[in-house]
Amino acid sequence: MIEPVETPDDDVVARVLASADSKAAGYSLFRSGSAQALDAEPRSDEHDDGHDGAQLDREDRNALRRVPSLSTELEDVTEVEYRQLRLENVILIGLYTQGTVADAENSMRELAALAETAGATVLDGLMQRRATPDTSTYLGKGKAQELAGIVKALGADTVIADTELAPSQRRALEDVVKVKVIDRTATILDIFSQHAKSREGKAQVELAQLEYLLPRLRGWGDSMSRQAGGQVGGTGAGMGSRGPGETKIELDRRRIHTRMSRLRKQILAMKPAREAKRANRKRNAVPSVAIVGYTNAGKSSLLNRITRAGVLVENSLFATLDATVRKSTTSDGRLYTLTDTVGFVRNLPHQLVEAFRSTLEEVADADVIVHVVDASHPDPASQLATVREVIGEVGAREIPELVVFNKSDLVTDDDRLVLRGLWPKGIFVSTRTGEGVEEVLAAIAGLLPRPSIELDLLIPYERGDLIAMLHAQGTVLTTDYAETGTRVRALVTTEIQSQFAPFAVAPVAAVPAVASGTR
Repeated sequence: MIEPVETPDDDVVARVLASADSKAAGYSLFRSGSAQALDAEPRSDEHDDGHDGAQLDREDRNALRRVPSLSTELEDVTEVEYRQLRLENVILIGLYTQGTVADAENSMRELAALAETAGATVLDGLMQRRATPDTSTYLGKGKAQELAGIVKALGADTVIADTELAPSQRRALEDVVKVKVIDRTATILDIFSQHAKSREGKAQVELAQLEYLLPRLRGWGDSMSRQAGGQVGGTGAGMGSRGPGETKIELDRRRIHTRMSRLRKQILAMKPAREAKRANRKRNAVPSVAIVGYTNAGKSSLLNRITRAGVLVENSLFATLDATVRKSTTSDGRLYTLTDTVGFVRNLPHQLVEAFRSTLEEVADADVIVHVVDASHPDPASQLATVREVIGEVGAREIPELVVFNKSDLVTDDDRLVLRGLWPKGIFVSTRTGEGVEEVLAAIAGLLPRPSIELDLLIPYERGDLIAMLHAQGTVLTTDYAETGTRVRALVTTEIQSQFAPFAVAPVAAVPAVASGTR
């Protein structure tokens, strides 16, 4: 039996510490290490004036945190109503079949941060090195019994696995440990359901939850029968019986399929509105910049620093899910949009990638991708690989990419050398102090597509709107004032070229397009 370890409550990493002789025991508990999925201390943005309404969401979330010091075990039927608000005490489990122990601990500490964000208290963690997961109980029967002892000793009421468990594995493990068992996917889905705000975001999360739940429904034998034929319905026996009829689990499956079909139609119905907005930006030749990155890397903080958008910023994973679009301008006056997208995480559930495909379309249609990496994270290389994998899934590999190492105020000079080795062209930024923000803006301006069609125009003085359009969406080369109007030489895009055709005084000449950059 493993004795419980007392650890401080204010550090998610310090809660899970090592036990003695882990190699001889065949498994290892967490050891104190360098990995942190959440910042050790809350970081306030100095540029945030606190007047935006979105920041009020932080208070709402804190007000709905689950109640501590109450068990999730139901002792009375009247407790059912309050169960969802109670704080769960969890034990984390994981297997590592290859790689180092440090890599496995990084993944487990990230799972600990996910559990914290979902509203649970992490009591301890258990890792085992094994060639393949046990097909029955995931950890193997012997270690599952060890886990049952840890759960009983620490008073935990939930076990979270650092993978996606098969339904049979979850049921078998629950039978051994006698408490609820969930996996990494269920934890992420729970966080998404808490943080989704928009109508589309809620529909996307619900669809992903139902896709995850469908193969994991559990029946309870004959008591689940809800239909009968002939005399069976009245007496339980007799001629004319057609069997027990449709069981409740079959009814649940049918209702879930019906609900999923309805949600897909709702999400599809929202697509024209998104496409209309996107088409309007394309018609007006407004380039778009998508901010992508690992969860809690600082994407929303960067958007707030550049545009003062007022997007919710919180020291938690997946704090913002809904895409936020704001406009900005380059130093030479060109207009473009910045889009804050949902964060990514290793082993992101496939259901979420599919459900949020409409949101990820903003990445695929962008002209430039700003890839934000947490410079203070102990394994930034895995962050880069994870995000680029999802970028590839949505078909955005060929879009110019700008890598930004955020939280540079938390790293040393040696760390910067290591990060330079990962991506030599990366820019170091601190959204807290403002370091590197101007360099990022200049790099974005250099990567944005530039107008390539030169026009010589004579625009009447009463058409000042066209002059403004040239300055906002094109590049004005020369300006002169004649008696009948403004003589302008400018570079424009093909999207707005037709609007200036009536005012052209010279043949249209195409100039070589300026390279916008590559990976």
